[in-house]
Amino acid sequence: MKLVSTAVLSFAVSAANGFIFCPVSLTKAVNPISATALNHGRGGMAAYDAQMASITGGHQPAASISSVKSPTISAPTGYGSGSYLDSLSRGRTSTVGSAGSPAPAIAQTDNYKSSPRWRKKTKQLATLGPASSSFEMIEKLFLAGADVFRLNFSHGEYAQKKDLLDIIRQVEAKYDHPIAILGDLQGPKLRVGKFANPNGELLQEGQIFRFDLDETPGTNQRVLLPHPEIIAASELGHVLLIDDGKVKLVVVSKGPGYLDCQVVVAGMIKDRKGVNTPDSILEISCLTPKDRADLDYMLSIGVDWVALSFVQRPEDIVEIKRLIMNHNPNSAFPPHIMAKIEKPSCFFGDNLERIVELCDGIMVARGDLGVECAPEDVPILQKHIINECRKQGKPVVVATQMLESMIESPTPTRAEASDAATAIYDGADAIMLSAESAAGKYPEESVLMQQRIINRVESDPHYSAYLRSTRPRITDGTTASAIILAARSIAMNVNAKVIASFTVGGTTARKASMKRPEQPVMAISPVIETCRHLAMSWGVYPEYCPNERIDSDNFRDMLRLACEIGLKKGLVSDDKDLLVVTAGFPFATPGAANIIRVIPAAGPTFWDETL
Repeated sequence: MKLVSTAVLSFAVSAANGFIFCPVSLTKAVNPISATALNHGRGGMAAYDAQMASITGGHQPAASISSVKSPTISAPTGYGSGSYLDSLSRGRTSTVGSAGSPAPAIAQTDNYKSSPRWRKKTKQLATLGPASSSFEMIEKLFLAGADVFRLNFSHGEYAQKKDLLDIIRQVEAKYDHPIAILGDLQGPKLRVGKFANPNGELLQEGQIFRFDLDETPGTNQRVLLPHPEIIAASELGHVLLIDDGKVKLVVVSKGPGYLDCQVVVAGMIKDRKGVNTPDSILEISCLTPKDRADLDYMLSIGVDWVALSFVQRPEDIVEIKRLIMNHNPNSAFPPHIMAKIEKPSCFFGDNLERIVELCDGIMVARGDLGVECAPEDVPILQKHIINECRKQGKPVVVATQMLESMIESPTPTRAEASDAATAIYDGADAIMLSAESAAGKYPEESVLMQQRIINRVESDPHYSAYLRSTRPRITDGTTASAIILAARSIAMNVNAKVIASFTVGGTTARKASMKRPEQPVMAISPVIETCRHLAMSWGVYPEYCPNERIDSDNFRDMLRLACEIGLKKGLVSDDKDLLVVTAGFPFATPGAANIIRVIPAAGPTFWDETL
């Protein structure tokens, strides 16, 4: 088949930002035959049952993806049995690259790569705990859809966390697929003192109750509040919530070392119950001595993300970044910081915008946020947070009580399913499970249910239409941003199967994700930390590729490598499938994307020599 090559094509990209002219090289076949469609894994009970049968029936890929042996794949229609893609799918190495050396064989594409688990774009976080601490269960959760595993440092010993991390790394190696590990810091726990009555005290509506610094056991009239910062920050009319809001009080007077409050919502108050202060910004660090020790341990074992609790203001992000930098000032790829938004003070002034700007990702922590804010405000705040993160191109996770009833039940309530779907429709990068996967009776089923909801929503035309209508503008004026805008537009116009991005720090891939393209973004990086960071980003399929496999002096060889990896990940399956490839030269320069190529998956033998 003849190929027509246009060495340089001025491709005008019409975007919300205006017109961007970008020189690209485009190689295409004359009279192409329509490509075989990839299996996008639509939802439904049939897909769910097939997944369950596959996992529980013992179907697992081989121990190392580099040694997977696939069934014989018939020659695809189009370029024919002598094509590069065909030789790759059969594991042959007969194709000669542009440098004259044989193209290396790659991992086979096993049929599990075409399952719904590998076709979704919204990522899934699963918290590990007593119900999910074995290799077998963590592997099941990964195959069910988990892209990131959360280690909750509020519970458990360091040795347990290290064991879980080691198991995750084993699963990662077995499937040759980057998995991110999120270490979640506990944060300050504000609590009242103890009562003389071990059963606590019943507070009546309208009564006056005092919080003070006296360590004498509490009575029906007063109790110790061992947090002078709360007393100092509280003003008349400020609200104090006890035991997740079960008891509500309002400050009516204050003095040196005490607050007098009127009971608004009556209830029992017991030893060491939590205190929330929705109206006050407390002059305390969000990092307790325990958190600092936990952070040091996280950094020593190599977590990929650190979740910071009790964030009140932008300065809290600066504080933890400084601690991480001091721990290892020479680290070029430190763990990313995820700020948990759970305090109303995050919405004062421009705090939210500045917090999102300073951190690497955001978690909508709806548990404490739902205590300190009115319930009817939480859905609106969730949308506001997601929109700000999308605007700035930062991953955002929606968490807490996502499928709460599945702790005890094998199926969620319809309201829970709708809640998870709403977070996806809103444009979240990821959704998270807490106790459902950590301590529930049905951890695997919970992850599978989330995956089913994701695939169902992502197959809905309304979802795609909403994402198109809410794409944020990229206005930084950089070459890299222009390349990404052009790549998305080109991919849509030529009906490409995948956008492949060679990246070192992940900036290009995150910008691509920010625009929510129709095609998956295949991020190829020689930095494993970057690949694990990108496991949190919507629509990004990270692939770790060591420097020795990337010949940065031979761009044609890099294009060949993109075809290999696309086949390995099941993102291309036919010779005629097109890839839009972006890269930056000099390679390994952060944010230097300046090249686009459009190539068929058939490989170098069928490419124009100008590529």
